[in-house]
Amino acid sequence: MGSIQFERVFFFDIDNCLYAPDLGISPLMKQRIYAYGREIGLDENEVVKTCGQYYRDYGLSVRGLIKHHKINPAGFNEKVDGSIPLEDIIKPDPQLRTMLESIQTRRWAFTNAGIDHARRVLRCLQVEELFEGITFCNYEEPDFPCKPERESYDRAMAEAGVSDPQLCFFADDSAKNVDAARRLGWTAVLVSPQINQINDREIQTIHQLPEALPQLFR
Repeated sequence: MGSIQFERVFFFDIDNCLYAPDLGISPLMKQRIYAYGREIGLDENEVVKTCGQYYRDYGLSVRGLIKHHKINPAGFNEKVDGSIPLEDIIKPDPQLRTMLESIQTRRWAFTNAGIDHARRVLRCLQVEELFEGITFCNYEEPDFPCKPERESYDRAMAEAGVSDPQLCFFADDSAKNVDAARRLGWTAVLVSPQINQINDREIQTIHQLPEALPQLFR
């Protein structure tokens, strides 16, 4: 890992941030969520609407399914996250690895996914050992927090062992998550292919992070 000597911590989102959204992981995830919803008895004509509403209300569809349908979180994890063929889709990214190795901060993964999915993605990218730890959503935990909720960011800071928000840096593909981090005093960068001009707040791909925050790189 080799980054423990730095006080500053860079929190990296994983999905659609460390890899490009056009790999198509999100559509595969949605398909499996809808299939799971039908399996547990959601109306065929309403499953997309219901799961979408849960996502908007609770930050993650699985939180709504747990709250309102008392699903088995382990079963959801197996049939949704665990069934996506990540190893066939996500390939090692040497450019990402080089960027992560050159950043002059501690490195911490911060995701709304479960731990198994998070580790699989990092392994596929061949960067898992570069991160000191992962703050993730534990589906087994009652009322677990997720981004953009304040409690999720507080947990990430506590798990990473940092108390000063000015020492926290963050990259995420969700504008809501980035805005929440900024309100807490973190330095946060939005990663989105829709960005027209690279600056210190917005980049198109994670590989452009040194252009946004050159002061963090050697």
